Amino acid sequence: MENIQTTILIIHTLIALGIIGLVLLQRGKGADAGAAFGAGASGTVFGARGSGGFFSRATAVLAAAFFATSLTLAYLSSQRTTGPESLLESVPAVEAAPAAEEEVPSVLPELEESEPAAEPPGLPTLDEDEPVEEPPGEE
Repeated sequence: MENIQTTILIIHTLIALGIIGLVLLQRGKGADAGAAFGAGASGTVFGARGSGGFFSRATAVLAAAFFATSLTLAYLSSQRTTGPESLLESVPAVEAAPAAEEEVPSVLPELEESEPAAEPPGLPTLDEDEPVEEPPGEE
């Protein structure tokens, strides 16, 4: 089932790219007005009628195929298998152990109290009794 879905998804993607290419190759409606007055329509590869017939038919065929592959992918994705979809679904449920009444010992080491680090030399120290002066020009 997985291989079929992958194959159809690849075909679906190629059809979508084909539709994009065909739409980009087609001329706009405004280009037909210039071709009606003889603006190089006779020198085209597809003849004097232009490529409108071929490209529009090819686009319609690819659009129908795109619609069919879309419906097929929707149908295949709706089909469920009976087995578990992941490894976690196949593992039996385990009950949690009851909480212990005694305190669980910490695995982190206890921090020893140490003296505060000395300030680096050359920096002014601020005594708590000294008022803080604001720089001039700021209020």
